Amino acid sequence: MTSTARIWYPNTSYHITARGNRRSDIFKDDEDFQVYLEIINETMEYYPNYYEIICYCLMDNHIHLLLKTKERHMKDFMARVNSIYAKFFNGKYNYIGHLYQDKYFAELIESDSQMIDTSRYVHLNPVRAKMVEKPQDYLWSSYRMYIGEKEEKLITSKEVLSYFKKGKEKELYRNFVESAIKHKYKKEEDEIDGISS
Repeated sequence: MTSTARIWYPNTSYHITARGNRRSDIFKDDEDFQVYLEIINETMEYYPNYYEIICYCLMDNHIHLLLKTKERHMKDFMARVNSIYAKFFNGKYNYIGHLYQDKYFAELIESDSQMIDTSRYVHLNPVRAKMVEKPQDYLWSSYRMYIGEKEEKLITSKEVLSYFKKGKEKELYRNFVESAIKHKYKKEEDEIDGISS
């Protein structure tokens, strides 16, 4: 069976996800996360000026990547990153077979609001998975760069922050992301108290 070709247009952005085969972990220790990020960085250098990283989050058994493409298909980027990492992982853990469940999934970003909402979704993954209480406590995402707590060389696009008021971008983005956490917890408390409408 052949895989379906992924639709791609030049100068567009995509929310890309890739999951471990049978939902198995693709990262087992800190070195694995670090190697994957290094491979992304090396791939950016291998394809100069063709891609920009908007944001990312690496979870134990899957990845989220918001990728801006220019004049080159995203498949080239993802094929290089995932094949190099699979070789590293398989060699390190003596793993046989496919590391990934499929090649990857890509959702076209079609509006500014979708771009902002997707970045928040990506950064809140560790919170939703109950791995951390606050997104800035998770080491393997770009969130701390967004709020000014970490210098991040891998993030080459400031597009999401550009939607917020100049001079207050990081503070406003943090409020935007963390308000979703507060809203969720407030809703859960209301439901427990029996006052949900």
